[in-house]
This record gives sequence, structure tokens and C-alpha cells, in this order.
Amino acid sequence: MTTDAAATAILYQALPPPIIDGLRKDAKPGGYSDGGADIGFALAGRGQRIVTPIETPDPAVALDWVFPDTAEGIAAARAAGATVIWANTVLFEDHPLEGVLGQVEIVGQIPAVMQAYDDKFQTNAMLLQAGLPVARSLLISATAREGVRALADIEAALTSIGLSAPVIVKPVRGRGSQGVTLAGDLTAARAAAEALLTGGAFGDTLMIEEFLDGEEVTVTVLPPASPRPDGTISDRHWALRPVLRFDQKDGVAPYNGDVPVTANSAAVELSRMSEPAMIAMTEACVEAARLVEARGVIRIDCRQDADGVFRLFDLNMKPNMTGPGRPGRDDQDCLSAIAARAEGWTYSDLLSAMLAARF
Repeated sequence: MTTDAAATAILYQALPPPIIDGLRKDAKPGGYSDGGADIGFALAGRGQRIVTPIETPDPAVALDWVFPDTAEGIAAARAAGATVIWANTVLFEDHPLEGVLGQVEIVGQIPAVMQAYDDKFQTNAMLLQAGLPVARSLLISATAREGVRALADIEAALTSIGLSAPVIVKPVRGRGSQGVTLAGDLTAARAAAEALLTGGAFGDTLMIEEFLDGEEVTVTVLPPASPRPDGTISDRHWALRPVLRFDQKDGVAPYNGDVPVTANSAAVELSRMSEPAMIAMTEACVEAARLVEARGVIRIDCRQDADGVFRLFDLNMKPNMTGPGRPGRDDQDCLSAIAARAEGWTYSDLLSAMLAARF
């Protein structure tokens, strides 16, 4: 994969996350600046022009490599010569990036599209309506309203969609496994839900989701303009090798800030890619990417149900994109990088494919 002439500036999340319909996505500490620096360092190492806030960025200092995702930060990146903005941040309607759409090239998603599909409940409902295999779920709040059940009625609410404990309690606009709990019975489900609602970090509504106790895998899907490992360009979204997640803690994959994903994840063996369940899941993830109009890389988490069917349960419009290269970062391959290595790519190969798909 050859280096192109783009001059790329990478954004990190400096803006506080907005409250959207009473829901909030908690900000990641550092605002993805670590991953942004990994991206910049890796691409610079293969000769790609990376525009940075200072002339000689220190590989050990993340903020030397990234601009804040504010209007001022984007303007500074452009003034420094950037022709491409890599939005390694959480986007939403009225994000400052909207002000430069059509003026620069973008690696990432359309802000309004990311906001729409960052709502995990509505996204899963849409995918289910489209005929894809999705984990069942419902919305819970302190008080009932249209489409949302009251916490006091949790047992009846679960029964209404054919569920019973154990269940997963999680934020609607969550990040990774933050705030996600496996509740073994109704008492535990009530307690976990009450704790999330009282804490308020994720807003006034949460999800109760079907717990699937089979294998967990995650699938990285790239947009059509991304070159495949063999150099060909697809006219549709396409997936890297699924990555198997193991060593879950209390039924939930631990937050990658606590346990690097390299310690509990590995690409699915090539021999398993002919299994009907694996083929069906991969095709479902590719179709999901099309349905959510993904312009950049997305990642979809799936688990097997009792019948061996992999069900989608968490579509990530902005997956983590950390990787090795900078000092002390040798174990920081993200899940997508693990998948890429199974295809014969390096971390920087994956990033170059993402850059090639800019719009």
C-alpha cells in the first residue's frame, strides 16, 4: 500500500459530550488522544505527512500529535496545512466538523449519522426490523413514558418481550464495557439499573438486554473505498477476520483501559471461517454497516445464543483505534488491529486503508 499526498491532522475529543434526548455518552479519559497519537506516529513512520500542533512532536506525548475537536482546533489544523481531518473522536449533530464538510476530506463518520446510530437501542431495533439477528432489549427509566418502562415494572417489562434473568444492564449511549453489568436475577438487575440511573453519568434511561452465554466475537467492517489486503477495491462494505473475546469478567469483556485487549482477544482461526454461523454473522455485520451508512470503520460485537446463532448486540460507530509503535505501547493493539494482522496487515496497513477511504 503506497503513501499518498494527503496532509492529515488527527482530532481528539476535547468537547464535553452533549446530552441527547436525556442520554449521555461519558467521555473517555484523554479523549482518545492516545489512539490519535498512535495513528499519527504509525502513519508518519511510513512516510505519510501528518500535521501536528508542534513542529517536532514527542512520540511519548500524545497531545503533541493531535488537535482538539473544537472549531478552533480544526481551524488550527487547517492553518497548519491539513487537507484531511481524521475524526478520532465522538461526533454529533452541530459538531464543529460539520462546518468544514465539503472543504476538507474526512476520515470518520458524518456527525449526524454517528449521533443517530450511537443510540444502541434504536440502532438494534432498526437492524432487527431489517431482519438481522439482534439481541432483544428494552428501555428502562425511573418513570414510564412512551417506549420506556418504569424500573418498578422491570419483571413485567422483561416478560413482555420474553426475557428473564440473567440479563445485561447497560447505558444506551455507552462506551466499551463502561457501565455494563451482568445481573443474575431480578434483584441484581434492579440494583444495577438503579445505580446507573442514580449515578446519572449516562443519562436518565438505560437498556436491559438479553444475555447470550455463547462465544463472543467482534467484527471490524470497512467502507467500500477501503482497499482490501490484496489491493482490490470493493463496491460494498467488507469485514476483516472476526476476533474472539475470552476471559470475560462476570460475563462482560473488561474495559480495555483496565485489561489490554491483546490479553483476552485473538483472531478466529481461519478454519472456522467456513462455519455457517460464522459466515452468517459476518454477512449480517456487513449489511449492518450498509444500513447505518458507515463512511469509516465500525466494529460490531456479537454473541452466540443457545441455538448457536451469533446475534449482534453492540454496534460501535467509533471503535478504539490504538496500536503499537510509540514508547510503552507495544501491547496496545486494538481489536481492529488484531483482526487486520490475521489478514496479513500491520497496524499501519489498516490505518492506510482507512485513510484511503476518506470522503
